[in-house]
Amino acid sequence: MKSATLRPLGALLAAALLLLARPAAAQTPAAATVAPAATGSLTGTVLDSLKREPVPYATVVLLPASGDSPITGVAADDAGKFSFTKLKPGAFRLRVSYVGYDTQTRAVTVTAGTTAIPAFQLPVAGTALAEAVVIGTKPVVEVRPDRMVYNADQDVTNAGGTAADVLRKAPLLAVDGDGNVKMRGSGNFKVLVNNKPSPTLASNLAEALKAIPAEQIKSVEIITTPPAKYDGEGTAGIINIVLKKGVEQGLNGRVGTTLGSRNSGVNGSLNFKTKKLGFTSSASTGGWYGPNQSELTRVGKLDGSLLSQRGTGNYGGRWLNGAVGFDYDLSDKQSLSLAASVNHYAGHNYNNMLNEYVAPLQPQTNALFTRATNSIFSGMNGELTGTYTKTYALPRKEWSVLGQYATNGGTFGYDFDQYQGSYTNLETSQANYREHSRGRTPGSEVTFQTDLVQPFGDKQTLETGLKSIWRRTGSVASVEGDSLIRGQRTGFRPLAGRATDFSYNQDVQAGYATYTNKLSKQLTVSLGGRLERTALSASFRTTGSELAPRSYLTLLPNGNAQYAFSDNNSVRAAYSRRITRPYIDYLNPFVDRSDPKNLVYGNPDLDPELTDSYELSFNTNGKAGSLNIAASMRRTGNAIEAIRLGPDANGITRQTYQNVAANAYYQLNFYGSAKPAKGWDISGGPDIQYIVRRSPALGIERRGFTASMNFNTSYKLPKDFTLQGFMFGSLPSPDLQGRGSANLYYQLGAKKTFLKGKADAVLNFAAPFNNYWLYRNTTDTPAFAETNLNYAYQRSFRFALSYRFGQAQQTKQRKSISNDDVKGGGGKQGGQ
Repeated sequence: MKSATLRPLGALLAAALLLLARPAAAQTPAAATVAPAATGSLTGTVLDSLKREPVPYATVVLLPASGDSPITGVAADDAGKFSFTKLKPGAFRLRVSYVGYDTQTRAVTVTAGTTAIPAFQLPVAGTALAEAVVIGTKPVVEVRPDRMVYNADQDVTNAGGTAADVLRKAPLLAVDGDGNVKMRGSGNFKVLVNNKPSPTLASNLAEALKAIPAEQIKSVEIITTPPAKYDGEGTAGIINIVLKKGVEQGLNGRVGTTLGSRNSGVNGSLNFKTKKLGFTSSASTGGWYGPNQSELTRVGKLDGSLLSQRGTGNYGGRWLNGAVGFDYDLSDKQSLSLAASVNHYAGHNYNNMLNEYVAPLQPQTNALFTRATNSIFSGMNGELTGTYTKTYALPRKEWSVLGQYATNGGTFGYDFDQYQGSYTNLETSQANYREHSRGRTPGSEVTFQTDLVQPFGDKQTLETGLKSIWRRTGSVASVEGDSLIRGQRTGFRPLAGRATDFSYNQDVQAGYATYTNKLSKQLTVSLGGRLERTALSASFRTTGSELAPRSYLTLLPNGNAQYAFSDNNSVRAAYSRRITRPYIDYLNPFVDRSDPKNLVYGNPDLDPELTDSYELSFNTNGKAGSLNIAASMRRTGNAIEAIRLGPDANGITRQTYQNVAANAYYQLNFYGSAKPAKGWDISGGPDIQYIVRRSPALGIERRGFTASMNFNTSYKLPKDFTLQGFMFGSLPSPDLQGRGSANLYYQLGAKKTFLKGKADAVLNFAAPFNNYWLYRNTTDTPAFAETNLNYAYQRSFRFALSYRFGQAQQTKQRKSISNDDVKGGGGKQGGQ
């Protein structure tokens, strides 16, 4: 960013912080209910009564001993903790409430010192207490002040599925037939797991999601305007996948198995916690499989050429992942944790393609052949994270230090046999041409991070932190060809100019500060900023050239203000600036030639892109349900877009990535939940967007509307039976060089709980009334028009069994590294 831009933004942020600090300082002496000499304080925690998990952002109100006029109030933090300070000694009452839970009120006595209150355990709204056992569940979707939360463990249709199935049902998200994810219509977002990144997810999201079983996912958080403590990446926002964790006491765990027509697997966990030591572990393995079918038609506008491709085949793969964690309490206010995980996946995509190309002006380039291609890929991600956390006598004050080492290597490649002039495959020995390619993408990350939360009284908080990431990646690939000449094989030989040996280094240092001030009972304002320095270097060993080292500074301001009309109604305005740095799948210069008429490669010269996001939302909550209405606008300059070039004289197009567009998204989203009758829950809503894409470099401007609809319903029957259904549909959307596809996916499921609540049997059907959904994507350039059809075979069934043993309760959340600062792909790109 230019210095001329940094100066006014920095001055504006500093001025805003000073303005907020003044009224806060003037307000405290005037507060009628807090005497200057008061020294009492109250601290406590709000938990879910069923799972003993924290209830973040619960409303806690201090009331007089009699009467309902509030004295003051606070919101619980992410861990469900709250505190009141500077209170006069005496008798009071505390009232705790949150959407989807029954309200609790308790008498308390304030002394001259600090009083720790036993934890509030909120039962879910409409549940009953009998012999200290709570029968109830969380709502499937929760709307919180800064995010939407999809509680995947409450959706029975997820049993036996994968993370891709879970994300398909979360608000504001969409997953197409190839497994590519979009957030609010954009593929530019960041995915975290337990608030930390996975390099495997960054490099190949569509395949890596298949390696995470749905049974291990507790919830999915959709954060549209992330605060400054998060890395600046992900212009559409952040998706945080929260995995299930351990227990409070004793040995416990779960085992499960899944059998289905699209995926099968086994998974399990084992956990325990003593007074000071906690242990958690999980492991899973399985596979996915299915058929594929596609059609492509391309018409050359300049030469009248016609390309027709029809492909059929199958895909499949396997995954293996495991995680282990230790927590040790050095004292009441100091703790250490160590976590390690490994995630491996490997798969193939076999395709038998018939290619017909006719060029009336250049008949010598006409081509008819079949090509049998087997593309392979794999990924391995290992992480080791250590954390030290210290809390203080001052409520809400916390300091933490984190370190992480991650290795994230991957492989890619293909083998094909081509049969010239034939409509069908022949024997391998009769192939006119064969090609063999193998490549790998080595990578590692070292991260150090420290964070401090410093409260000032009970209304002001300053969060600060520093972070450094040292990232190393690259691509090494070789290509060999084997021709049939005069009936004799030449043997596989390296092809000159086709190999690549590319390394890429990226170092990021960042510092942030966020100031939050509760200006009044109704109004809370937060302002923050993040300053990031990026240093880049690259080396191309095959050509002996280098990308000159360069660095740049980026200021990323953000802020939000929330006004609460009551405990259940509020309005929120937010602004944030985000940065997108390209990852290896966008940078990799290796040319993927598995499709002979459509080549794909990355661009190591890409620059980052910046996005400004504005959002205004209204939230209302009650026992009958909740509603969130959000209007937002995102503007991205210097946007990274996939660009199709050509065709050349031989009818070959090339796809790469360039900074060629400025995009704007205007969006209106409705999402609500309701309980029409006892045992019946529904949630969902429409999303409407108007998209404008401009590229002066390409002479393109495209604009238009698109919309989507998400719907989820469940009904509880007697004898522990539950029925559930889900549907997602979307209209086509305008792309820079064409138009995206419409989408439709739906699922029905039934669950039976038995063995005194310890076992579940779940049967799911996906798309039972249609065998496939036809995804139709179009590309329209001055040189050609193309239609690409992908048959996504959605009809499938899945049967899952699971058994829980021991007492499953939540342990405290472990601090985690969050390297969410790079742009990763929604699917396989750049030859990977």
